[in-house]
Amino acid sequence: MKFEDLGLDPNTLKAIADMGYTEATPIQAMAIPLIQMTRDVVGLAQTGTGKTASFTLPMIDALSGGRAKARMPRSLVLAPTRELAAQVADNFDQYGKYHKLSKVLLVGGTSMGDQIKLLEKGVDVLIATPGRLLDLFERGSILLNDIKILVIDEADRMMDMGFIPDIEKIVSLLPPTRQTLLFSATMPPEIRKLTAKFLTNPKEISVTPAASAAVTVEQFLVHTQPKDKERLLEKLLKQEKVENAFVFLNRKKDVDILGKYLKSKGYPAAAMHGDMAQATRTETLEAFKTGKVDILVCSDVAARGIDVKNVSHVFNYDVPMSADDYIHRIGRTGRAGATGRAWMFTTPRDEKFLDAIEKLLKKQLEVVDLKSKSEKSDDKKTAEKPALKQSSKVQDNNKKPQKERPTVDKNGDKTAHLDDGKHFNYSDNAPADQPGFGDDMPNFFK
Repeated sequence: MKFEDLGLDPNTLKAIADMGYTEATPIQAMAIPLIQMTRDVVGLAQTGTGKTASFTLPMIDALSGGRAKARMPRSLVLAPTRELAAQVADNFDQYGKYHKLSKVLLVGGTSMGDQIKLLEKGVDVLIATPGRLLDLFERGSILLNDIKILVIDEADRMMDMGFIPDIEKIVSLLPPTRQTLLFSATMPPEIRKLTAKFLTNPKEISVTPAASAAVTVEQFLVHTQPKDKERLLEKLLKQEKVENAFVFLNRKKDVDILGKYLKSKGYPAAAMHGDMAQATRTETLEAFKTGKVDILVCSDVAARGIDVKNVSHVFNYDVPMSADDYIHRIGRTGRAGATGRAWMFTTPRDEKFLDAIEKLLKKQLEVVDLKSKSEKSDDKKTAEKPALKQSSKVQDNNKKPQKERPTVDKNGDKTAHLDDGKHFNYSDNAPADQPGFGDDMPNFFK
């Protein structure tokens, strides 16, 4: 559906055309008419489908005819992180440039005094993280009794970050007669309860299955050990056509370590995580968006809602401990119909997290063997050495064997991984003298 068919204001359509867009995404085509009817809406769609514009565009039209009072914003958008809040603010700037609407961005790490001065002038759109909003409210610097539209963006992330009590408190301060819009990539039971509590007869729209990966993203898995991750990442950065990439890690201190390592090797890399000053995070993200930095090494602070066009790759240096986070991480590539590639390094200790991801995806990820011929030869020699007899006192008979996963090596040959590093061909056309699944199984199967 074309934007001009959605009944948007001509000035809004002009701004959309300036951005180079003509066709609305499915979530936009479904949400915008409902929001224009002042319905409460629950919007579910995978990341990268245009959820932000689906509420920004009709809000601009709805607010364009009124005037804000001092310290009394007319609408409120809640976002879980500073980066997401800043991105929503950018959307209002881009799509509302032909309207005389004012906005304030309330996030931590920036001057509270400057934010208070802007609030005193009166603002149409208040975009905030929950913590900073409550700080200003408790100081008496903001009144919330004139809010006509409330948006809770990335609701599932709000839950993950422990913001639900803050949101409940904020909603209790708002007028009961308002329009409430809730957008999320997934709908866990806790968020379902939230919608029943805060929304009135909401219309739920879902254009893709909750927590599904974009079909435009190719996904690959590499079995390795922690000590080999740096080498494998460098190998992929060289052999893949990496234009730019997110590299996700679980721990903030590891983000700093890997960022410094890649820079020492000459890669245009930068690190970003939640412990950094807001000014540094904003500067780093802007450098990545403009191409001054090609590799952003980051924590999950960059996993949701960050929209950087034409990202070619995502590397999961660490397996995320939440399956939903995997969906959001790889959603940084393959956006807006473009294609992307996502790689993940997994170690034996990651097995339960990997199982959860594959259960959510309803498929096993394609395993790629990145070992060189010399490395495979070394593995074979190691495997052929007679094993030392293990004491019965330290044997763990209850330990689950590692899964056998179909593997594609760099030459395209399918193999199966075994714990001891050996491989065997499972092709139906394997030569008769090659070990297979029959009675001639090698000893390590018995």
